[in-house]
Amino acid sequence: MQSLDLGVLRDALNWHQAGHAVTLFTVVQTWGSAPRPAGALLAVRDDGLLSGSVSGGCVEDDLVARVKAVDGAGAALQKPTLIVYGVSQEEASRFGLPCGGTLRLLQEPLLDCTWVTQLLARTVAHELVTRTVTLTTGAVQLSGALPGQTLQFDGVTLSSVFGPQWRLLLIGAGQLSQAVAQIAVMLDFEVLVCDPREEYAGTLLAGLPGLRRIEGMPDDAVRELVPDAHTAIVALTHDPKLDDMALIEALQSGAFYVGALGSRRNQQVRKQRLAEHFDLSSEQLARLHGPVGLALGAKTPAEIAVAIIAEIVQVKNVAVEATPTTAGCALP
Repeated sequence: MQSLDLGVLRDALNWHQAGHAVTLFTVVQTWGSAPRPAGALLAVRDDGLLSGSVSGGCVEDDLVARVKAVDGAGAALQKPTLIVYGVSQEEASRFGLPCGGTLRLLQEPLLDCTWVTQLLARTVAHELVTRTVTLTTGAVQLSGALPGQTLQFDGVTLSSVFGPQWRLLLIGAGQLSQAVAQIAVMLDFEVLVCDPREEYAGTLLAGLPGLRRIEGMPDDAVRELVPDAHTAIVALTHDPKLDDMALIEALQSGAFYVGALGSRRNQQVRKQRLAEHFDLSSEQLARLHGPVGLALGAKTPAEIAVAIIAEIVQVKNVAVEATPTTAGCALP
């Protein structure tokens, strides 16, 4: 699950609550080249408005036509149904599927939004959730999921995993932090900023969606956040009194990425200081990325921000690929 699919569910919920008929499409399986992975979501409103994608634009027009045709006939879909595109080379070409690929989708009417509300609430609380829909009845059940669990389809039930949004905690609210925050928000991270210095906190980008200020001292902020495998933490104040206290907590947490601004020499001094005064192990200190970011030769705050986010994304994607899979996809 990508957090952008949670946005699809939010849109679907809002549309349904506004009185619109909504149809959900889920990618069940792909063969060949595919722009969207299994589990990707598309919501189609009764007037053809879209949220999300299942093919990068290849079959969406046809799906909208299907939805409008059903609504126009006055026979709304009552149960889920499977759709397959690209069975033949001719059809794959007609719908623009890359490399002659094939796409299997589940078309599902959104008749009851109770499960959507519950799922969104649980993911906001940073839970991993499995949503299981039974094709014969359309019944939906929610249950806890395990890290690494993936979509599973046995021909009768489809189980999709929805996880919490990736989040980034920035220690410091200066110019560099603002540049990092802007890029991270574009990449669909929830961005949290902690800086007890009022003269800096007042410079935060007002109204930037996905950005929230955390009050208090950085080390308290890290503890209260309870960082997990979907959390990155970067210290950017260049003030040891603030950065070090946050890093002590971060390096002992479940955060998938911990970084700190500073030169190689400063990082060596920092690690020595943390080891001597705060009893961090060599394994914990080895988790610290510093100098923070990929070595791009960055000079300006914007360029340094690109380097930082690039490294965070790299570490995130490596971790996702390395996570053991506990479920699979079986076809009848």
